[in-house]
Amino acid sequence: MHGSNNPPRAVRSAGPSRRALLRSGAVGGLAVVGVGAGGPGAAAGPLVSGAKVRDLTGPAQTGRFAAPWTDLGIPARCPDGSMLFVCGDTFDGGGVGGPDWRSPVGLRSSNPAPDSLLIDGSVGGSRAVGLVPEGHTGGTTAIPSDVFTVGSTMYMHLMRGVIYQTHHTDFWRSDDNGETWHYLCQWPGDQYGGQFQQKTYAVADDGYCYVLSTVFNREVTSALLLHRVPQDDLGNPAAYEPWGYADGGWAWGRPPTSVTAARRWGEICFRAMAGRYALTWLNMSPLDIRAQIFAVPTSNLFTTPEQTMIVPTVPGRETGNAVASPYGGFIVPGSSLSDLHIAVSQWYDNQNYRVMQYRVNGLTS
Repeated sequence: MHGSNNPPRAVRSAGPSRRALLRSGAVGGLAVVGVGAGGPGAAAGPLVSGAKVRDLTGPAQTGRFAAPWTDLGIPARCPDGSMLFVCGDTFDGGGVGGPDWRSPVGLRSSNPAPDSLLIDGSVGGSRAVGLVPEGHTGGTTAIPSDVFTVGSTMYMHLMRGVIYQTHHTDFWRSDDNGETWHYLCQWPGDQYGGQFQQKTYAVADDGYCYVLSTVFNREVTSALLLHRVPQDDLGNPAAYEPWGYADGGWAWGRPPTSVTAARRWGEICFRAMAGRYALTWLNMSPLDIRAQIFAVPTSNLFTTPEQTMIVPTVPGRETGNAVASPYGGFIVPGSSLSDLHIAVSQWYDNQNYRVMQYRVNGLTS
């Protein structure tokens, strides 16, 4: 196993299978293509179009790395210029639930340009190895919620426990382009009522990372919380400063307060892009992948338009930006707000479980 200075692991009793729980949140019905939608408290956005670029993973694409069935594929530009896709639960043989279960794993594209992504390597060579120790004892797993780079260092945030029963989350760093990972710290799964489980980081130009977080459970309505942390103190939980509302106003250092209407959240991705900020997420009701574009991390997300990028359909009816059983929606580094590329996962049966690349046009910034 890769990694060092490994933390003690807590073991949770086995719960419902990952397949049963994720399938309940991932499978959707037929929807109209290219719809701008407004969520609770947000104005409706404009018409957005999109199209599939390619499958990034699958037996033909990543089977040679013993990773024919995998998901998430959070993309991060490595210091050496390659692109690392950090994937979740990964299986070799038999499809989802098959043998050789690993999570997370790292798949690599030596060319990082969004138009030329092709996974041509993995951490581990011919067999993508687990990036950190995870024995899956009692059904536990380690699901990545974000991977990002600051200078010459990469960071990875993991959610630990039985699916939707997060015992704790932990944070890791790599100084060799994601080849080996070193433990930094962890947070309890019940912090802020569980609303600090799933984290995503926007690396800003002001020396901070801005962190959005929520519960990792698609069946539970949750707030979305905002923190900031100095980029040179990312591994120190005490350095994370909340943004909150009290005494008639918002300020840093106040108790964390939801920055948008509560809802059931899937995956979330927060990025600084060309002087703006982008939040993308899997929306659960109705099932689609959305975006908000705004000026500063503390913008009013209650009124910022929500723009629908991916809509659900059924297998065999996929066209444009309609995807059967979509989730994920992680922004590909190097893309732009006017030509946005995202990593979209799909899972509708045990053989159709993959990461795909989609290009989205028409976002209003």
